[in-house]
Amino acid sequence: MQRVLTTITLLLLATTTAFSQGNTGGKKIKITGKIIEKGTDLPLEYATVVFQDAKNPEKLSGSVTDMDGNFNFEVTTGTYNVRFEYISFKTVEIKTRTLTTDTDFGAVYLEADVSQLKGVELVAEKSTVEIKLDKRIYNVGKDMTVKGGTISDVLDNVPSVTVDPEGNIALRGNENVKILIDGKPSGLAGINIADALKLLPADSVDKVEVITNPSARYDAEGGGGIINIVLKKGKTNGVNGSIVLTAGDPENYMANASINKKTENFNLFSNFGYNYRNSPGNSSTDSRYLNDDNSTKSYSEERRKNHRQNEGYNANFGIDWSLTKSLTWTNSVTFAESNGKNPDDVYLTYYDADHNYDYTKNRFNDGISDNFRIEYATNFTKDFKKEGHKLTVDMAFSQNREDDSSTITDQNLDGTPYLLYERTLNNNSQNRNLFQTDYVLPIGENGRFEAGYRGSFQNNLTDFVIESEDNGSWVRNDLYSNLLEYKEKINALYMQYGNKFKKFSYFLGVRFEDSNIDVNSITSNDYNKKKYNNFFPSATLGYEFSESSSMSLSYSKRINRPRGRFLNPFSSYSSNINIFQGNPDLNPSYTNVFDLGYLKRWNKVTVNTSAYVNLTDDSFQFVRRESGNFVDDVPVIVSTPINLAKEYRAGFEFNVNYNPFKWWRLNSNFNLFRNETKGEFSYVDYQNNPVVQNLDNVATTWFTRLSSKVTLPYKIDWQTNIMYRAPQTTAQGKRLSMTSVNLAFSKDVLKDKGTLSLNVSDLFNSRKRRMDTYLPGSVDSYSEFQWRQRQINFSFTYRFNMKKEKDQQRRDDGGGDGEFMG
Repeated sequence: MQRVLTTITLLLLATTTAFSQGNTGGKKIKITGKIIEKGTDLPLEYATVVFQDAKNPEKLSGSVTDMDGNFNFEVTTGTYNVRFEYISFKTVEIKTRTLTTDTDFGAVYLEADVSQLKGVELVAEKSTVEIKLDKRIYNVGKDMTVKGGTISDVLDNVPSVTVDPEGNIALRGNENVKILIDGKPSGLAGINIADALKLLPADSVDKVEVITNPSARYDAEGGGGIINIVLKKGKTNGVNGSIVLTAGDPENYMANASINKKTENFNLFSNFGYNYRNSPGNSSTDSRYLNDDNSTKSYSEERRKNHRQNEGYNANFGIDWSLTKSLTWTNSVTFAESNGKNPDDVYLTYYDADHNYDYTKNRFNDGISDNFRIEYATNFTKDFKKEGHKLTVDMAFSQNREDDSSTITDQNLDGTPYLLYERTLNNNSQNRNLFQTDYVLPIGENGRFEAGYRGSFQNNLTDFVIESEDNGSWVRNDLYSNLLEYKEKINALYMQYGNKFKKFSYFLGVRFEDSNIDVNSITSNDYNKKKYNNFFPSATLGYEFSESSSMSLSYSKRINRPRGRFLNPFSSYSSNINIFQGNPDLNPSYTNVFDLGYLKRWNKVTVNTSAYVNLTDDSFQFVRRESGNFVDDVPVIVSTPINLAKEYRAGFEFNVNYNPFKWWRLNSNFNLFRNETKGEFSYVDYQNNPVVQNLDNVATTWFTRLSSKVTLPYKIDWQTNIMYRAPQTTAQGKRLSMTSVNLAFSKDVLKDKGTLSLNVSDLFNSRKRRMDTYLPGSVDSYSEFQWRQRQINFSFTYRFNMKKEKDQQRRDDGGGDGEFMG
């Protein structure tokens, strides 16, 4: 309690023009340093530095740390008792320190105060969600509900982020989001990032950073913002790591090991993983086909079951090598390989206009996949004499191969008998090279100048072939087969400058990107060259009302380039009457993003609110239409993306961290937004009739997420995550609501070196995408899609740390119960 009172006292003192000065009559000197969590080397934000006059203990001065753990303030010369404090951490204390000149205390290490916790009190740890004004940080290691899961499961628990049943990622409801790995685009994510993230293990992730309005330093892509996935890398001296074993139902077997060895000159790190998953899913679509006057023509019912079976391996090897005290060279190699099966069983039942039974078809798609990804990355970091003065150089080279094939059997179960055999081949390859350099120069006391270059070059080739059996021979179906080549060359330059004057701060920047893109549909002899260059300005203004209250106003311009299935005319043939078709002539969309944020901290509560507006030109929208082709007199419906004229998105977001007791933590996120699209879709139907669809639409919806973590008796942790997504109207129908609940329990064993975890994903089996679609004169349908059924996992984690005895002794000799390194 005394620490809490001291912290509150210092926060109140900080709102005045100066702290109370303990020693009077002396000259002012500057006090600097940094407070770090022992064992993780992570900075402690809002830790407290207390200077107590040795002669007059009632007189206090001091400060609190910023988001990077740094403190910087002035005192008068004199003799002080110095304390470095953080709630639920051991205090580091220095008695009767006489200060006559500017003093840098260097790094001060604080460790968790486990000994003071009794009964069911929660052992001190970093919050699962850290809320900062410009971003939110989600610490994966503290989330039990994703044990034995994938990175896609991790993202689905991150505030402001949603992952739909197909794995598509959205930030604040906007799917135009850029995914980074360790701060840069990564070849490890593969060709289809949604599929890749469902294969990589959750236990390889350290934290996830959500940046809703990035500065010019970041890639300009992603109108909705940036999600940065930070992979684990050992930071503690000696040999240390962890092993995670998981078994689940439906079948889910995983093993993941992270091992590193760190000395003063190098850090060897590695991560190995194996997984086998069986993820059963299902879908259903009930359709009423319409005549031109919207009267009923016929009905159909589609029922689908699939069992996605996947076996995969992944490994990462790397070394941080300190060539000199100021120059570090990092090299790493990462690869992932997986093989999968996806038997897809579809039953189609047809009815006439009076809903009298007609006949049933069975379509069985026996799919297999073979994927391989490898990336080599190297980094040079040069630290100059002045703190924060830094130059980094990054290079990464990756190759990806994703080969999918399937054999399709299509037959009537009654009525006119026939048997049709088809097969598909979908071979994808990608080569990607990345070159990047960043330079940071501190100017004056608070100024900072940054500049850099990024070159991203990739070449993708997708060969999609459909063949039908004809008298024992396979005949190519040219209607749905295509060879697509995608080449991308993007060169970018940026610079930005920021400074702070008392309580006011600003950061201004501009980024220039030159894009040279070729989209070549070779089979159809359709060649599209997209060459353009753009300036992307950004600006952030901030004001600190106090150390615990601040506000920011930011602006940035963003771009969203179409890729992958958005461009490929044909990439799927699971259903022959409902087909997705890409558009190789899609243009990029541009978004102007405005964000007004406010952050307030109390002793037990942190609140972050944000009001935002996104104005997008040429936004991507999906439309459905009749293709003109028929299967057994049933029209084939095609879904395809197009560029619409305008999209207006405005919303309000509310994030709260609340720790009512040491044994109970709550994190919540609420996002309300309004999305308005203006545009129309014009085409000529298969009867040569011009058709104009007015796609103007206004939709208001919201989603919320609540995470509760409770420590029960016997130190059993109980975590519950609840997510609800409200209904939303679309230009051609309505997306219905969705609710999901995840539950987990864990218990530390083996003197806290091991952890047993039990988690249930989608407890009530309710995570389904439900859609109503209405196309006048065409079709009225209702569909449900469940990517993966309820999953139950049991995991065992074992942590080991073999520090050298002399290193441990050096760390423990810093003073008090923590660690101080001057």
